[in-house]
Amino acid sequence: MTIQAIMIDLDGTLVHTLGDFAAAINCMLGDMDLPPATTEVVSHAVGQGSDHLIRTVLDHQLGLPGQQRCAGRSVDNLYEPAWLRYQHHYAQINGQFSEVYPGVVPALQAWQNRGMPLACLTNKPVAFANDLLKAKGLHGFFQCVFGGDSFARKKPDPLPLLETCRVLGSEPAHTLMVGDSRNDAQAADAAGCPLVLVTYGYNHGEPIQAVPALAHVDDCQHIHDGQSWAWLRLGPHG
Repeated sequence: MTIQAIMIDLDGTLVHTLGDFAAAINCMLGDMDLPPATTEVVSHAVGQGSDHLIRTVLDHQLGLPGQQRCAGRSVDNLYEPAWLRYQHHYAQINGQFSEVYPGVVPALQAWQNRGMPLACLTNKPVAFANDLLKAKGLHGFFQCVFGGDSFARKKPDPLPLLETCRVLGSEPAHTLMVGDSRNDAQAADAAGCPLVLVTYGYNHGEPIQAVPALAHVDDCQHIHDGQSWAWLRLGPHG
């Protein structure tokens, strides 16, 4: 299998952003007069876009002892103001409590040196994704960056992967998806893209090794050399 291009997830794959999410979510909850969420609650809700994150956390916090599910305190009634407060806080926090995972920069540099077309494909709103990549010095590695609001549907729908392949000029069957969750796996499977999963991400609190993939790696550098996998030839000159 010759890889013509690579699509890479952002949160939990390139950058450990849980601190940013938790800080913004808890500022939002404070504005809504709700108790702060634990890091575990936030981490299990990450990966399917900001709307899912906010709704999941609101639902959990409203169900805590002492919180009354009365008129005006349902997820649906709180969602719109919570969304606005979350966007406000996240825009200010974005990148402050996050760090690039070890091995990411060397892997990106190696792929770039090979002339490998790279795309960052995330469910994070694209403006936040661009700002974070720039803040962490990663933006220059990517030919394109697409977020959860770039297309009509987001991962795990295959549409974002297929559209990204189209922009990159690569065939889905020869475009590697690198991610950290079953969201990425479901999207890659539906799009017909080969998949590698990193083991250090979020995956909604579930063991990532249980999700089928060509490989599960502890470090992105294990992908760029392909030494242990006969299936991988990194093009375009591979």
